[in-house]
This record gives sequence, C-alpha cells and structure tokens, in this order.
Amino acid sequence: MLYPLVFAPILKERLWGGRNLDSLYGKTLPPKVPVGESWEISDRPGDASVIANGPLAGKDLRWLMEHHGAELMGAAAALDGRFPLLVKILDAQEILSVQVHPPAQVAAHLGSEPKTELWYVTQAAPGAQLSAGLKAGVPRLEFERRLRNGTVAQCIHQVPVQTGDAMFLPSGRVHALGANMVIFEIQQNSDTTYRVFDWNRVGPDGQPRELHVAQALACIDFADFEPGLVKADWRSAAGRATRQLVGDPLFTVTEHRVARPLRLPWPVEDRPVVFGVVNGSVGIEHAGSGQNVRLAPGQFALLPACARQVELTAAGETTFLAAEPGSAAAG
Repeated sequence: MLYPLVFAPILKERLWGGRNLDSLYGKTLPPKVPVGESWEISDRPGDASVIANGPLAGKDLRWLMEHHGAELMGAAAALDGRFPLLVKILDAQEILSVQVHPPAQVAAHLGSEPKTELWYVTQAAPGAQLSAGLKAGVPRLEFERRLRNGTVAQCIHQVPVQTGDAMFLPSGRVHALGANMVIFEIQQNSDTTYRVFDWNRVGPDGQPRELHVAQALACIDFADFEPGLVKADWRSAAGRATRQLVGDPLFTVTEHRVARPLRLPWPVEDRPVVFGVVNGSVGIEHAGSGQNVRLAPGQFALLPACARQVELTAAGETTFLAAEPGSAAAG
C-alpha cells in the first residue's frame, strides 16, 4: 500500500545561488559553495528523488513509477512514462539569464521538451523584481536588433514582487528570475532552457556563458506583452482561505492559508497531490497505512492517487500549496 511520501532533496550548485536554503529551510548544504536549487520531487534521468520515509525508504521515484505507476497516478497523465511534475526551491542571489522554454509544437521540432511553470515567491528583498514577457508593443525586429547590440534588457517587462506573489509562466514566455529572492517552482517535468541573453556577464573562466539565440527566437511568444502576477480571488471555507494560482490542463496549483489550528479531511480524487509548506506546519495523516508525515517550511510530500482516508492538520497560522498534474484526457 502506498502512503504519503517525502523525498531527500537533490541540491544543485549554481553561480547565482546562495545559502538561504539552509537558513530558511534547514537544508544541509555542502560547505562554501553557492547552492541555487533544491530539487524536491524529481523523476529526471540521473536525478530521481529518493524516498526518505516509511517501508519504501531508499527506493526512488523512477522505481515507483515503474512498479506502482497506476496506484501513484490514478487518472493523471504520466509524461513519457515519468512523473509529470518537477518541484524545486530556487535561491537567486543574482539575476538569472533571460531565457525561454519551448512550447510543445516547437519542442517537437527542436528535439527538446516543453515546459510551463509557476513561480511562488517565498522571500523577496525590498525592491525585488522579476522579468516576464515583453514591454508593450516591442516588435520582434526591435528585440533582435537590441539582442545584437547588447541592450535587449530594455525590451523585457519588469514586475516588482514581494513575498506571497505568484507568476505563471506558460512555455514561450521570455523571463528571468530576479536577484535576492527565493521561490517555489512547480513545473512540467522538463529541463530544457534556452538562454537568449545573460546581461553581458562572463563566467568564472572569463568567457560569456553559452547562449541559444536561434532556438530561443523560435520559442518566444512575441505577442506576450506585460503579463501580470497571478490575481486570483480568495475563497473562505472550512476554516481556511484558498485561491487557485494555476488552472491549466497540464497542472493545477492552489494556495491554502490557515489562521488557527485545524484538522481538514482531504477530498478523495483519483490523482496524486504534491503538498509544499510555505510557513507554519502541515501534518498528513493516512489512516489506511498508518504512515503519517509532518512538513515544516520548505518541505514537500507526494500523496499517491490511491491514498484514501487522508486528513491534514495545521498547527496554527500556516500557508501551503497543493499541486495536481493534469488528467490523461487533457494530455
């Protein structure tokens, strides 16, 4: 019988990273290196998350999909046989490159993978901003001209952000994560990124980082002007407030806020759910297996589709996200 699963994080050194994953979330980081990413739930080649709790501890998500895929996924669609979501925490101490992920039809032509994603800001310094989409009215020819002369940043739309903000990034939307912020990233299971501009920086070797200009230009949606942050209405019910951050055929994400201790039966749906805690504490109690977990900030759990009789408990003021992959019918 499957049960609520937690996984060991997969840490990624990045030049733009820092040490916030330790100070904020207690991740055990390697000493004296900038860590930019913690892959919390991953079924990527060479990066399969290892189960850290219960009878299946030591097995990984790749094994789980191969041996218990139907129980885990229910009516949700796998992605080429793999778990369809990739969940990360990013610690950006410097601005990332301007980049784009390919839409499905372009990805097929380029031999790559499409990627749509959500950014949820868990910490942002005063004045923090991210880049998303183009400034209103910027034509492709102007973008390409400024790309050649190193001033393309003037074409990119800047969005001020603060803690609790969210930005949806459909494939084809040019974007760059800004400096001095930490985010939860929930995305399609893909690792295809085309860098189109890197702020005229050089790497540790004194050379510019590789760009993918031709591929990026083939992917960018040049009609995507000045997108805004997610503006979803809050709804109150059963002692909590919720809002839907993403309602896409690929995946949905809802944000939940609880102001007091609460016990909440989780509705039975034939699909897996990924829970991630922003602040506070969430317990997941599974009567069927007797395997219960408690999540602190920066921790995630995967609830299999087959799990029934599940209750969530919040110890007090708590914010958490719940993400579900799309159905087989949605592709």
